[in-house]
Amino acid sequence: MDYVSALVPSVVMAALFIAVVRLIVKTQGGAAKAKEDAAVDAALARAQSGPQTSGTTASTDA
Repeated sequence: MDYVSALVPSVVMAALFIAVVRLIVKTQGGAAKAKEDAAVDAALARAQSGPQTSGTTASTDA
């Protein structure tokens, strides 16, 4: 009976690992992929365009 108690933690960890990998694979792509890609592209474009200067300045007097 000792072999069963020795194998249970390994089997449970393997099952959880497989479940996590399946969840990651399932959430890749899908209907939201285009929206996520557009958000990342917009953030990269803002980062690459450099700092933006606006016509208004905020006062930081304390």
